[in-house]
Amino acid sequence: MFSLLLLLFIHLRACHSSPSIHPLCHDEESHALMQFKQSLVIDESASSDPSAYPKVASWKVDGESRDCCSWDGVECDRDSGHVIGLDLSSSCLFGFIDSNSSLFHLVHLRRLNLADNDFNNSKIPSEIRNLSRLFDLDLSHSSFSGQIPEEILELSKLVSLDLGVNYLKLQKPGLQHLVEALTDLEVLHLRGVDISAKVPKIMANLSSLSSLSLRDCGLQGEFPMGIFQLPNLRFLSIRYNPYLTGYLPEFQSGSQLELVLLARTSFSGLSLTNSYGEIPSCLGNLTHLAFLKLTANKLAGQIPSWIGNHTLFISLNLGFNRLHGPIPESIFRLPNLEALELQENLFRGTVNVGLLRSRSLVSFQLNANNLSVIGNSNDSVALPKFQALGLGGCNLSGEFPSFLHGQNHLEYVDLGENNIEGHIPKWFMNLGNLRYLRLSGNKLEGALPIPPRSTIIYQVSDNRLTGEIPPAICNLTSLVILQLSNNYLNSKLPQCLGNISNSASVLDLRNNSFSGDIPDAFSSGCTLRSIDFSQNQFEGKIPRSLANCTKLEILNIGKNKINDVFPSWLGIFPKLRVLILRSNRLHGVIGKPRANFEFQRLQIVDLSGNCFRGKLPLEYFRNWTAMKTIYKERPLYMQNKLSGEIPVQLAQLTFLAVFNVSHNVLSGPIPRGNQFDTFDNTTFYANPGLCGKPLSRKCGNGEDSLPAAKRDEGSAAYPLEFGWKVVVIGYTSGL
Repeated sequence: MFSLLLLLFIHLRACHSSPSIHPLCHDEESHALMQFKQSLVIDESASSDPSAYPKVASWKVDGESRDCCSWDGVECDRDSGHVIGLDLSSSCLFGFIDSNSSLFHLVHLRRLNLADNDFNNSKIPSEIRNLSRLFDLDLSHSSFSGQIPEEILELSKLVSLDLGVNYLKLQKPGLQHLVEALTDLEVLHLRGVDISAKVPKIMANLSSLSSLSLRDCGLQGEFPMGIFQLPNLRFLSIRYNPYLTGYLPEFQSGSQLELVLLARTSFSGLSLTNSYGEIPSCLGNLTHLAFLKLTANKLAGQIPSWIGNHTLFISLNLGFNRLHGPIPESIFRLPNLEALELQENLFRGTVNVGLLRSRSLVSFQLNANNLSVIGNSNDSVALPKFQALGLGGCNLSGEFPSFLHGQNHLEYVDLGENNIEGHIPKWFMNLGNLRYLRLSGNKLEGALPIPPRSTIIYQVSDNRLTGEIPPAICNLTSLVILQLSNNYLNSKLPQCLGNISNSASVLDLRNNSFSGDIPDAFSSGCTLRSIDFSQNQFEGKIPRSLANCTKLEILNIGKNKINDVFPSWLGIFPKLRVLILRSNRLHGVIGKPRANFEFQRLQIVDLSGNCFRGKLPLEYFRNWTAMKTIYKERPLYMQNKLSGEIPVQLAQLTFLAVFNVSHNVLSGPIPRGNQFDTFDNTTFYANPGLCGKPLSRKCGNGEDSLPAAKRDEGSAAYPLEFGWKVVVIGYTSGL
């Protein structure tokens, strides 16, 4: 009897201590989830994360998996069975979310993550207020648009809110209203949200805040200093707000800040104004600091010693400043660095890559300094496994750098603007992960090598490469930019070159010795935006398959032997802005445009040096209305600087009311007469070679009273060369 009671006691004890059986999902919530699934479609391109997969694909309402609590991405309360968590991040979801979405029936949700999907510019519905129990909401990277609804302020339990990288505005209500309503926030990420206002001082009262991202939000005014001193703040990103001013406090050693990103702001000493300041010494008090990004903050002076002694650094980015002097060797010995980016400064001296001690260093950028980089002088010391390596303009000389041998993880390589000689070794082109490869501006010789199929950008301009373009280049179906200009490449182009027009945006073969016809093989899905085939020996006609390249903005086939009539069929291109056909064998009469929208976006056109007959129809000048447009931010093809002399013919344009060629590299006497006598010196400012009135610099030998020498063309930087005739046409059409 005693034994029987003992066994019963043990059995009851075991039953009591075993985990309770979880309740099944509620039917109405299961139904709501299935409705939400059916309102969307699965599209692999909707998510950018390489590990993305459609979590909802496994959701079913029959069989063993009918319990929604077992569905991928769904979390249920252990006691009530209600759905309290939904994580569908990176789930390849595409479609709209509107006010009728069954998502808002899940009123017990505490955590909702829909990040990295594509909701096709859906607005955040006001029904978000139904999810009043939420304390974690992540809608980032999901193509939401419009004003953030005021109903989001009713989610007073929110601890974490991420609405970054969408097309959202936070203006009515604004940031102040959000901060006043959501006082328990620990994480607030609004990257890219259009705020366009001051940062409210009340934000310094969010004592629980640990992570704040207001990157690229159009912030204005002075940033409240008290935010830096929040007791739990660890991560702060306010970069890319050029009109945001402020001061760094005297940080105390107890600060928890680990990440500070202030790039491209107007903080005192870190500004985009004309004044330069040194790296603030107060940053040295941040003993937990691991990420420091002060890119493009107009910093000058030398790198302070505390940076080289701060062993916690994981990422150090001081690029695009005017820092100078030798780079302290102690920086190369920092043991935990994963990214060291010092490009575009005035550093000098010699850098031995063998000094790098961090085995985890993946990004190393020294481009465009006055440095001399040498390889590993100690073969017993293994180099880090780089993923991004920028050594452009670092005085590398001799044969191809051997310290790159075995760097199989490399994805980004910039060795441009050096003095590397000889052939590009096969072992380098066999690095299978290459995506960005820039070797321009060296003395490389031999045949054009073909990079791995993963390559997106391939730049080998300004070298001494010879021979033909191998047909294998057509296998680079991911290529976006191909620049082979200024080499000695020859022969005919491979017919398959049109294969890459489905992925490429830029195709630059300028100034080689290619011959024969341009392949008429541009495919129907052509994505090309810029084509430069100028200064070669191409013959035949302009390929009609170019009509497939409807995104084309720049077409330059000047200085060839093209024998054709005027390509009026290019006039339907909706984005064509630059058309250079000069110095070919084009002939015939240029007829009137068949519609008033032909070449409507054209801003630069050069037809000189051909065999056209008759007059250029007046209707084209009426169509070229875009030539009157003034851009706040100049397009790429307008960033080339003009050189040479100002043609005296410009002074004959008696209707000319506005003329400004400041900040170029023009030279010689300024033309006199007519409208030119009315222009003041600001018209010609910052051209060191110009002389004559209205400038104070005299030309000497009476030149300032002589007409300027006739000059057919100026020079320009990539992607095109434009002559002064083009400028004259532009001003004429502008009238």
